[in-house]
Amino acid sequence: MRITQSMISQNMLKNISNSYSQIDKYMDQLSTGKKINRPSDDPVVAMRGVSHRDSLGKIEQYERNIAEVNNWMDNSDDALNEAGQALHRVRELIIQASNDTYEENQRNNISKEVDQLKQHLVDIANTKVNNKYIFNGTDTTNARFDQDGQLFNAAEPNNNDVDIELADGIKVRANVNPANAFPADLFAKLDDVVAELENPNASNATIEGFIEDIDGFTQSLTNERADLGARMNRVELMENRIAQQRVATTDLMSSNEDADMEKVIMNLVQAESVHRAALGAGSRVIQPTLLDFLR
Repeated sequence: MRITQSMISQNMLKNISNSYSQIDKYMDQLSTGKKINRPSDDPVVAMRGVSHRDSLGKIEQYERNIAEVNNWMDNSDDALNEAGQALHRVRELIIQASNDTYEENQRNNISKEVDQLKQHLVDIANTKVNNKYIFNGTDTTNARFDQDGQLFNAAEPNNNDVDIELADGIKVRANVNPANAFPADLFAKLDDVVAELENPNASNATIEGFIEDIDGFTQSLTNERADLGARMNRVELMENRIAQQRVATTDLMSSNEDADMEKVIMNLVQAESVHRAALGAGSRVIQPTLLDFLR
């Protein structure tokens, strides 16, 4: 095949253009710190990057869900703790009132405190966090009790679980069973206590009989709080697991996409050397003119 001056020039220009492309590629990697900057650079790396980002997006959503569950559970635990203290105080007052040394006027004063404790328990049962009533099942937009301690929806009270997904296919109940924590007859029984304390003919035995009822409510509340505590421990373990998954996924994504800077710098220096050599050789190829061939 006959090699012409035009062919040599065209090949030289093509090779110099390729050399510029290589330098541009390494400059992009050096400035962005990434192996690729567009899918066409390496489709395999690009597809893996999409997969890793999808996994990381799910992990971030699970982290937000865990934060929501922790907020829900922490507020529930605090509320149940306050409710337990209130019931404990009611028990103390009943024991005091059942003593023969307490007169009718003193029992009336105790009844007023019991009534205030009942109102406090109603407020706790209607605890609202982030515009959600946390003790009314899945009906988080409506309060469970009115100010008298009566269920708003006595026919079908909502005791459903509020399940939140914390991992692929794994859901955890964030709320407590309101029927166990705040049974409807709790406030009715407290009304009976108040009425009996205000009754001048009430016997000590009758008043003392309420202690067993209060103990039953307290035990039910304690059991529900224990169940909540067990789930809080599980959520903590899942939170640690999700954090480990975030680290692992981020590391995979970094290994897949991040450029080896030392290698990139070496490749760039090599490409620049080749480019300068090509320019030097090209200058000698283009240099001859027609007069040079006629000599």
